[in-house]
Amino acid sequence: MLYTFMEMTRAAMLPWRTAANVARSSLRSPLNPMGDTLAGRTAAAAADVFESLTRYYGKPEWGIEQTEVNGAPVGIEVETVWRKPFCNLVHFARDRAARAAARKVKESALNDPKLLLVAPMSGHYATLLRGTVEAFLPTHEVYITDWADARMVPVMEGRFGLGDYAEYVREMITVIGPGAHVAAVCQPGPPVLAALSLMAQDKDPARPATMTFMGSPIDARKSPTVPNKLAEERPFEWFRDNLIHTVPTVYPGALRRVYPGFLQLTGFINMNYERHVDAHYDYFANLVKGDGDSTDKHRQFYDEYLSVMDLTEEFYLETITDVFQAHALPQGNFEVKGRRVDPSAITDIALLTVEGENDDISGIGQTQAAHTLCSGLPKTLREDYIQPDVGHYGVFNGRRFREEIVPRMNAFMERHSRAAKGKAA
Repeated sequence: MLYTFMEMTRAAMLPWRTAANVARSSLRSPLNPMGDTLAGRTAAAAADVFESLTRYYGKPEWGIEQTEVNGAPVGIEVETVWRKPFCNLVHFARDRAARAAARKVKESALNDPKLLLVAPMSGHYATLLRGTVEAFLPTHEVYITDWADARMVPVMEGRFGLGDYAEYVREMITVIGPGAHVAAVCQPGPPVLAALSLMAQDKDPARPATMTFMGSPIDARKSPTVPNKLAEERPFEWFRDNLIHTVPTVYPGALRRVYPGFLQLTGFINMNYERHVDAHYDYFANLVKGDGDSTDKHRQFYDEYLSVMDLTEEFYLETITDVFQAHALPQGNFEVKGRRVDPSAITDIALLTVEGENDDISGIGQTQAAHTLCSGLPKTLREDYIQPDVGHYGVFNGRRFREEIVPRMNAFMERHSRAAKGKAA
């Protein structure tokens, strides 16, 4: 009923949004003498804020058209190289001729390392990692997991749980090929480590050279945050009975049981409610002042932040139970389709963990726990880094990420790529 009520509310707001758009456009028309008055700018700003807060935000575009290699522009083509009902594997293919010219080598000599970014499936689309992708494009062949919105997947496509997630990741690593690099951003940490553990247990030749976990709840018992405590304090039945709803018939995934994205977004906003209120007040004030740069930055952030997707019932509830309540992975009880996962089987995939000093989603120590679990790795294949002065988002995006974290990750991947090649030779 809640999901249906939300759809009815969106429909009811449509004429009001239309009226706000008309008012905003007319007040900003150069032909309107009221447009450049304080009253006119204030009314237009109010209409703009109302429209942005009541808009339905669909899946954002990647909007990545080029990168720079050695200071020269190189075109980007976004292509899907692998498809399944709940995920596409997206490759940001760089123009080979332009790249070769920028490096002053023949195209046949190009051999950039491959990097798979495993995006979180926790309410936002993979485009939330747009800045992460852009940071690695100059040096890597970048791939990313583009998880599907559960409300858009027909019920006939079946269920999708935490184990399916791990199997999807393993398949995508295999498609990319051996010797690649895998970076799990936030939520994917446990299922990605599970996938790599199974590859090690099977001596899979497609296993990657390195694995990086960034702000991931490998062991949520360490430095528990507000979301961790909520997951532990509430019984499983509370999540099942209060947070799972049925997709309305207006969507392709009609009748699928899901954890709606709008509920996850509500939780995110409530964690930093005053900050979001202040941001929208500043947005209103900047609109009145005509500060275009500040308003553009606000729109860019919230156009992405307010775009949310649904998660399947089974994936969400299994994440709650296995990751945040039973702590199955650090307890040695994590299973993928009946197979017990053993991270100690990993002996040759170099490990890097990255955490943020002020992370209020995955506290310090939760990601570092991967080092304890991967006990079969020698110290020479392990590195840990805590980034000062950043929260959760700053672990994978922003200025400090670009200037301080990315160089460390690049050096780590390059170093262990060479080591892996030397060992293979």
